[in-house]
Amino acid sequence: MSNVMIMALGFLAQALFGARQVAQWVLSEKARKVVSPTVFWVFSLVAAFLYFIYGWLRMDFAIMAGQFVGYYIYFWNLEIKQIFSNMNLTLRRLMEAVIILMPIAAVTAVLTSHPEAFSQLFARENITVWLLIIGLTGQSLFTVRFLYQIYYSSRKGESILPYGFWILSVIGAILLIVYGVFRRDPVILVSQIGGMVTYVRNLILWKGNKASS
Repeated sequence: MSNVMIMALGFLAQALFGARQVAQWVLSEKARKVVSPTVFWVFSLVAAFLYFIYGWLRMDFAIMAGQFVGYYIYFWNLEIKQIFSNMNLTLRRLMEAVIILMPIAAVTAVLTSHPEAFSQLFARENITVWLLIIGLTGQSLFTVRFLYQIYYSSRKGESILPYGFWILSVIGAILLIVYGVFRRDPVILVSQIGGMVTYVRNLILWKGNKASS
């Protein structure tokens, strides 16, 4: 696949990530509080799968690791929102199985056809150990924020995007911006710089709601 097509795939994934943020932002502004809309998680799920493929094509383990975990967190939120509850039970189970198995099938297919591919993830000369650590730390924070979100939502019994989620988002975005600069990856830079706007705005909304209550 040409570099142009790879970048196009990355920007498509980030466009979906951006769309989820815009939708969440607009609906939060309308509600005057931070909300967790279904469309946020649907866009997240599709974008995570596409961005995972982008990470593979770029031989970028930091991207892949974060998206693989995030994919299943997004799916959990759709489950707790009971998005499939009105479907026929057989169709529902089939869709759930397909969604769950898609990333695993993609990794298995690549490793089967190219067994040397995994080792190549760590053989890139332009990704030094310290840079990989920064990238993995940034992606880890983006993963941890959703693990925290699951914990918080489980206690509340509904899907919620809490204050700590946005704090971790800001810190993770800063690290990934640094990573993107050294990797010369416009996809990462555009997405994280744009995301910072919504992260900060959600923090402001949270503080405003807390002050008013």
